[in-house]
Amino acid sequence: MKRVVITGLGAVTPVGNDIKTMWESMKNGVCGIDIISKFDPSQTKAKVAAEVKDFDPTLYIEKREVRKMDLFCQYAIAAAVQAVEDSGIMGNVDETRLGVYVGSGVGGIQTFYEQCNNLITGKNISPFFIPMMIGNIASGSIAMRFKAKGPSLPVVTACATSTHAIGEAFHAIKGGYADAIIAGGAEATITPLAIMGFTSCKALTLSEDPKKASIPFDKNRNGFVMGEGSGILVLEEYEHAKARGAKIYAEIAGYGNTCDAYHITAPDPEAKGAANAVKLALEEAGYTGNEELYINAHGTSTPMNDSSETKAFKLALGDKAYKAHISSTKSMTGHMLGATGAVEAIASALALNTGIIPPTIGYTEPDPECDLDYTPNKAVEAPVTMAISTTFGFGGHNACIALKK
Repeated sequence: MKRVVITGLGAVTPVGNDIKTMWESMKNGVCGIDIISKFDPSQTKAKVAAEVKDFDPTLYIEKREVRKMDLFCQYAIAAAVQAVEDSGIMGNVDETRLGVYVGSGVGGIQTFYEQCNNLITGKNISPFFIPMMIGNIASGSIAMRFKAKGPSLPVVTACATSTHAIGEAFHAIKGGYADAIIAGGAEATITPLAIMGFTSCKALTLSEDPKKASIPFDKNRNGFVMGEGSGILVLEEYEHAKARGAKIYAEIAGYGNTCDAYHITAPDPEAKGAANAVKLALEEAGYTGNEELYINAHGTSTPMNDSSETKAFKLALGDKAYKAHISSTKSMTGHMLGATGAVEAIASALALNTGIIPPTIGYTEPDPECDLDYTPNKAVEAPVTMAISTTFGFGGHNACIALKK
């Protein structure tokens, strides 16, 4: 079996449209949440979101092509261009051995919303409606951009999407099916339809204070904040990366994929499925219990997720859970749905690379059911040697990846 490393990173997020800006924001506890500006939020109960700011797609995509792409695809391509350029992989890999595993939890819902309005008002339906809307188009577009003719797999597992994409890409390279894979996810769901839909299923916070809206593991948490953007990583076979002198951020060493098989939206309160995903990832990574561990938690700021996730960590790690450094970067980025796992995998890799644990901001009142170390409000320095990133999606999907320094 091959070893797999991360050699390129790219991101478009509510706290920065490139890796340097995003990481500086995360280290400094910058909140990317504010009152919704993409539409008039007076018509919705949820008033805040974590929007991408000052995004210019023409930095990455020809202007005439931008109008043919949903925003989620634009985000994906922007992050992919950053990651590929960062990696230096182009010209150093056989195109038939370069893959793309980029998913989206929802896909082109902005296009869907706009075209439904056209139908209702009697306007023409765009000939690009279907290719703009379908969830696999980001993966396909990235593959076309970089002539990646190897394995392609656009995963769709709701909020677990991009962690699964990275994990499946890791296994594909480990098994010898590719030399490098562009992996991650993208999402752009801040529309009245999506906000109202998530509000109706009682998932979103109704707090109107951006600083008190996404507060993972805090006793007063009451729902997640919708985020948007993209995270993309270049995964590469270790010997291939070493031979070309690539810089290496971290090694991907383990992956867990399970399902609660319990409820369409709620996590299993017993947390056995989530715990098993963590155990599988750590077992594959060779975890001994002696590592200095960082956990980038799913940490959605919903009452059920944060308590059940805490239980999952205890089930998987035992007493070692109390020694782990844990944080939820969703306190800053909001919940980026299909993009969230990739952005959090990037944060995990950078925590290993720099020895800095990003904080969980907005944390003021401890919850007795959430009694671990969540790195409240300020980043800390720690010589972490292993990191795991967990994400869980509607339908009971659980994903965990393990990284080594």
